[in-house]
Amino acid sequence: MDQVIFYGLALITIVGALATIFSRNAMYSVLALVVTFFAMSGLYLQLKAEFVAVVHIIVYAGAIMVLFLFVVMMLNLNTVSTIIRSNVNIKWIAVLVGIAMAGILGYGAYATTLPVRGDNTAENGTVKVLGKMLFNEYLLPFELTSVLLIATMVGVIVLTKKEE
Repeated sequence: MDQVIFYGLALITIVGALATIFSRNAMYSVLALVVTFFAMSGLYLQLKAEFVAVVHIIVYAGAIMVLFLFVVMMLNLNTVSTIIRSNVNIKWIAVLVGIAMAGILGYGAYATTLPVRGDNTAENGTVKVLGKMLFNEYLLPFELTSVLLIATMVGVIVLTKKEE
C-alpha cells in the first residue's frame, strides 16, 4: 500500500511540475506549483518527516505562493504581449542545456555514495533538537534571515501603497 501511495504522489508531483512549466496562463502555472508542493509534502510524510512536511506546506505552499500570486496579479500577465524573435533559436539551446543538466545530474547520482546514518536515536530528528541547533549554532543566519524578511515586507508595503 505504501508503494501505491508513493507512486501516486510521485505522479502528481511530476504532472504538477510539468503543468507548471508548460502552462500558458501564469495563474494556472502558480496553481499547478501549489499542487506540486502539496504532493511533495505527502512524500515527506511517507518518509516520516512530519515537521519538514508541515514546514513545507506553511513556507512554500503558503508564503511563497502568496508572493508568486501577488507578483502575477501585480504584473497583470494575462494581457497579450509581443514576443521578440531573435536569430538564434532559443528552444534548441534550451534543449541542449536540459540534456547537459540531465547528464550532469545522472553522473552525480551514479558517482555519489550515500552516507551511512550514524546516531539513530528517537530524539535525532525532533523539533527540540532542531530548535537547539537553530538558536545555538545557527543564531546569526537565523536572525539575518528574519531581518531580510522584515525588509521584504516593508518593501512590499511601500510598493503597493497608493498615493492619494
